[in-house]
Amino acid sequence: MLKITTIFSNILKIDPIQRQSIISLFWQVSFTAIGFLSTMYFAHMAGASILGSYFLFLAYYGIFGMVTDGGFGGAAVKRISEGEEPDAYFSAYFILRLVFTTTGILVLLIFKDYFVDLNKSGMFAWLLLLLLVSAIAGPISSGVTGKSKMGIRNTCEGISNISRVMVQVPAIYLGYETAGLAGGVVAGVILAAIIEFRFFDLHLVRFKWKHIKSLSVFSFWLFLTSGGVLVFSQADTVLIGYFMNVENVGIYRVVLQFTGIATFSSNALRMTLWPKVSQWGKSKEIYLVEESLSRSISYSLILAIPVLVGGILLGDRLLYLFYGTDFAQGYYVLIILLAVQVINVFQYFFTMYLDALDHPQESFKVTAVGVGANIALNIILIPLIGINGAAIATLATMTLNALLAWRALSRYMTIKLEHQSLFNITISSVAMGVLVGVYRLFVPLSNVWITILAVALGGMVYGFLILKFDKKVYTEMKDIIEKVGIGFVWPRWL
Repeated sequence: MLKITTIFSNILKIDPIQRQSIISLFWQVSFTAIGFLSTMYFAHMAGASILGSYFLFLAYYGIFGMVTDGGFGGAAVKRISEGEEPDAYFSAYFILRLVFTTTGILVLLIFKDYFVDLNKSGMFAWLLLLLLVSAIAGPISSGVTGKSKMGIRNTCEGISNISRVMVQVPAIYLGYETAGLAGGVVAGVILAAIIEFRFFDLHLVRFKWKHIKSLSVFSFWLFLTSGGVLVFSQADTVLIGYFMNVENVGIYRVVLQFTGIATFSSNALRMTLWPKVSQWGKSKEIYLVEESLSRSISYSLILAIPVLVGGILLGDRLLYLFYGTDFAQGYYVLIILLAVQVINVFQYFFTMYLDALDHPQESFKVTAVGVGANIALNIILIPLIGINGAAIATLATMTLNALLAWRALSRYMTIKLEHQSLFNITISSVAMGVLVGVYRLFVPLSNVWITILAVALGGMVYGFLILKFDKKVYTEMKDIIEKVGIGFVWPRWL
């Protein structure tokens, strides 16, 4: 008989990176599934314009949240993960975050009248509240991350996301619209912080100027880099809102969220690896850094490439059936942004490894070039071809970023790609695409269930082929399954 306690005990015996990545992946899959369902509900109940206002709120929060953090959050994770005076570094960051947040809120209040979109939608007060809550929740999360408790961190992030949706769905039903969506975000952050604090083992202590100086040196470049990344990720949203309208913002961001399924594995790995790579870099174990990078890229592309192929074949019907007629016009955006997610695997890991290896200035240089190009292309292309232009701008500049980051990182380590694994992924994806293409040719996708059947069929065929062709993936997956104690679920005929 299957014993849950035995399974949990066995999970704890798995290699820490594998275990934490599995936990992160579990929450990524769980929240994405809930997020898709809730967004479908919001799209049908509230419409593209309400979703557009909500996504603009998130964009502004991202920008001002980055400013109030000042890059010190990432610097604190770095210094805490190194294991030298973690309490002092945490304390310094906590005070700095409070000072930055207070200053930021005062500035926002002074210039309140300039934020017309936020004021019209009633989001301004929610933005202030969220910034205030994050001033407490952010340091707790950074402390847990710095101590390499990524299983706890990822679980709490999953709880935050799920609780957010649990508040948002009834709020939309009751007619609270944008306020209900924003309130759900605040509630999720608060709940996650409360749970995370239970596993928090750092303490407020006296710190010295050297701790602030050490954080500042690292945070300066990290702030510039994270600011660039944020502009890179939010410039299209803000500029679509400026040149077009909130309805187009809603369509674009819903499609972008839909492409998030391609990032499951990369998100799980990169959140887990950051503190580990920092530790390996500090101890000069570069061989572990190099090995982790090559495996991470392979495992991330295992999902990103077949999702791109499936999106090309089925994306138009999925958008129409899941979200409605208004969102079906985002099909070409979907294809472009799925290609972006493939390139993003390389770009994000390269820049993340630069930061974790204590070379944030190199990461900033790469990001700065990409940000400038991204803003320029968005300004040129959005007025000409609308949201398709925003997607093209993102693809072009993401590719540029990836190439520049590759060049920068190669100065500090050898970048090795697992060519055989990448070949196996490509062949399996093409074979899956042929099967799904034939299915669509002969079976009209007239309703959601027939379309989902095509997705399931393609997924099963791809999964079988990748396990059959790639012995590394087969061996590692089988090993994890057997260690957990549920080896009976593994197909012996593979």
